[in-house]
Amino acid sequence: MTSRIALDPFVSDLDGESARLREAGPLAAVELPGGVPVWAVTHHAEARALLTDPRLVKDINVWGAWQRGEIAPDWPLIGLANPSRSMLTVDGADHRRMRTLVAQALTPRRVEQMRERITKLTEGLLDALVPGPDGVVDLKADFAYPLPMYVVADLMGIEESRLPRLKELFEKFFSTQTPPAEVIATLTELAGIMAATVAAKRAEPGDDLTSALILASEDGDHLTDEEIVSTLQLMVAAGHETTISLIVNAVVNLSAHPEQRALVLSGEADWSAVVEETLRYSTPTSHVLIRFATEDVPVGDKVIPAGDALIVSYGAIGRDENAHGPTAGDFDITRTTQNRHISFGHGPHVCPGAALSRLEAAVALPALYARFPSLDLAIPSSELRYKPVVTQNDLHDLPVHLTPTP
Repeated sequence: MTSRIALDPFVSDLDGESARLREAGPLAAVELPGGVPVWAVTHHAEARALLTDPRLVKDINVWGAWQRGEIAPDWPLIGLANPSRSMLTVDGADHRRMRTLVAQALTPRRVEQMRERITKLTEGLLDALVPGPDGVVDLKADFAYPLPMYVVADLMGIEESRLPRLKELFEKFFSTQTPPAEVIATLTELAGIMAATVAAKRAEPGDDLTSALILASEDGDHLTDEEIVSTLQLMVAAGHETTISLIVNAVVNLSAHPEQRALVLSGEADWSAVVEETLRYSTPTSHVLIRFATEDVPVGDKVIPAGDALIVSYGAIGRDENAHGPTAGDFDITRTTQNRHISFGHGPHVCPGAALSRLEAAVALPALYARFPSLDLAIPSSELRYKPVVTQNDLHDLPVHLTPTP
């Protein structure tokens, strides 16, 4: 029987777990919460190869465990393993069709047009930061979370009044601790909110990505309503979670490495280096679910058997010494391999929102430290608490002391 590394549903030691996965070799036998056996690619070069391998597909019907009825419909991670039809869940011509339409709507020009709005939102949130009686601010709740949520709401044309409920639903969507009775209800409500947004934009289009997708679907190649709804949900989920963790992790890393913070505050290093090294060293996405093998796929001295599932363990991959040298375990914004990471994916399914996430962090972080250059954690980094989310590098909160510029 294959010995498997069980991923901790409570994420009590993410770095240690990632190290164990790397040490198991480029292909590790893993057990997801709920007792679901999969394989994990844990090294950089092998991940790049597998992410472009046509023998690994997104169609869940290829998965032997799914065919045999071994995956419960209320498994907490089912929304990630079997999301509705979107560019995330299809391959080949259908994927190219959906991806092209999204790319035509999410153009570099549209992303760059968001810069002014992101800057305004950032300054407003910084103005509103007020320490509590103990002098502490939860930087995640008061800054890192609302910024990308407001941005993605603007981009997709979602009513701001829906954001509090979306926060609750996405927390259940990603969590391994969501009660089975709530899993399907959560997925249904999320789809309903996205469907309502699509219906509103079809009736009254605006200058937003949802309206652009609807307009594209009416001309030539098209997206069905189901595909637009699923794409909207995918973009909102990925668009805010990744950026929240990117901002939070950058602050944690700079606080833990004051010599690196001094480099960027003095201008000796650029903020883009902080963003890229954070993406590599403490990638926002720990694991991405799931691809399925249509035939046996050799990886090193192991094989992903036909019908088995593969996850991509970006938390392990980012610190692969084969890609980043013997100092891969160090946070170093001057390293020459920082741009070699694949934290936004690789190949056909690379994240389409990567440029927007980078832009948000590139605006938010220098603005934050311009106001509070001596910002520091209010608790030891060893006491930071991770959420029970095996797919995201996600903290419950980020308590900090703010020290304004004199």
